[in-house]
Amino acid sequence: MKKDIHPTYHKAKVVCTSCGAEFETGSVLSEIKVDTCSNCHPFYTGRQRFAQAQGRIEKFNKKYGMK
Repeated sequence: MKKDIHPTYHKAKVVCTSCGAEFETGSVLSEIKVDTCSNCHPFYTGRQRFAQAQGRIEKFNKKYGMK
């Protein structure tokens, strides 16, 4: 690698603004703030809801009187 052209790489503290979780990673930044992390994201926590297409179609037909 050429000298004096690369940014300094060091340990960075990542802070989640939603749940307040903190962990360490490597980056050229000293601190990184994220909106959601793997501790509070619904996909990773298992609290994700999947919309059922069948139920949505029935709800639409009921709402607009279609058969």
